[in-house]
Amino acid sequence: MTRSWQIGFGVVLTALAGFVDALGFIRLGGLYTSLMSGNTTQLAVSLGHGEPLGAVLPALLIGAFLIGAVSGGAISALSPPRWVTPAVLGFEAVALAAAVAMAAEHTHVGVASLFLALAMGGQNAVLAHVQGFRAGTTFVTGALFSFGQKAALALAGRGPRLGWTGDGAVWLSLLLGAVAGTVAHTHLGIAALAIPAGVAGGLCLAASLVTLLCRPSPVPTIKI
Repeated sequence: MTRSWQIGFGVVLTALAGFVDALGFIRLGGLYTSLMSGNTTQLAVSLGHGEPLGAVLPALLIGAFLIGAVSGGAISALSPPRWVTPAVLGFEAVALAAAVAMAAEHTHVGVASLFLALAMGGQNAVLAHVQGFRAGTTFVTGALFSFGQKAALALAGRGPRLGWTGDGAVWLSLLLGAVAGTVAHTHLGIAALAIPAGVAGGLCLAASLVTLLCRPSPVPTIKI
């Protein structure tokens, strides 16, 4: 898969993370399915207030995210380099489909949210091998900081004039994804979970087709 394809997939995946995080935030009353810094703060506050029961769900979400990250990293490490993106996307699609099934069966997103966090943890490994590229992750704090740095360099005439646009696009994709998730939840309720599951499955299929079509050039043999 070429870098241009990877960038395109990364922007869509960042929007997907925003969509999933918005759904989780709404249904869980302020917890997240991809933003683990927020959940860590919630965990700390509950523990600090002496409310161990309130710390259970944030801790479970963090644990599920960590398991997803380890699983995605293992899949990435064990897969042939060309097939890393389709393989990790396949894992994410299965986890999101499981979340849809759990939500449909129990109507409460508590159990389903753990599969959402699992999927988001794995998603961060999709493009981890692409150097200098922040899209596709489930958090944009680093991209937003990089945006500020590059914008400052551009204004000072010490960097590319439009060097900040990539990081800005990543932040904007998360924002738009979260807006879409909120609107979808308003109209569809918990059934809106089917949208990110379908998108992840479609991306997995598309990545597989692109990988098959973009075959690496054969190494020329040298005749002596």
